[in-house]
Amino acid sequence: MKRPPPALKAGTPLNDIRKANVRRGQKILINGATGAIGSAAVQLVKYFGAEVTAVCDTKNVELVRSLGADKVIDYTEEDFTKSDGEYDFVFDAVGKSSFGACKKLLKPDGIYCSTELGFLDQNPFLALGTSIFGGKKVIFPIPKESKEEILLFKELIEAGKFRPVIDRRYPLEKIVEAYRYVEKGQKTGNVVITLEQG
Repeated sequence: MKRPPPALKAGTPLNDIRKANVRRGQKILINGATGAIGSAAVQLVKYFGAEVTAVCDTKNVELVRSLGADKVIDYTEEDFTKSDGEYDFVFDAVGKSSFGACKKLLKPDGIYCSTELGFLDQNPFLALGTSIFGGKKVIFPIPKESKEEILLFKELIEAGKFRPVIDRRYPLEKIVEAYRYVEKGQKTGNVVITLEQG
């Protein structure tokens, strides 16, 4: 089960990145870097000045590099949870990892965040529990929409610092087909429903 998504899909990573206080000089790992949320996260983390390690499959390595990733891990060849890197923030944009699996990747005060509730809905409870003690922690912020957020994306798009990744476009009458494609879990970026004018 996913957290309720905002109307602007990129708002989810923006909310999480701000909650994690991502800033210049930090090392960030993004799992699922080519989905709608992950591709936005890569670009936003770069906007905030941090170093990005992106996890994706072989066919999307060049795409995530073009989005600004400093390092790319191909999950078909390497298990990112077994890497030796120390990260300030691990962001799972596809909800296929866990705090337990990623904990060793974090710096002593590092943060883990997933877009999914996790096994047995554990992530909100881990967020509460780890916030009480010092050290590595989980965050699970609820996305919020704001005018400020929309204006930031407008500014970034106009400056050429953010580009939505579009996989496919479907006319409204093929919305069922679009959902079926999305449910396969193999899309890159966003799937767009188009409306004819007039």
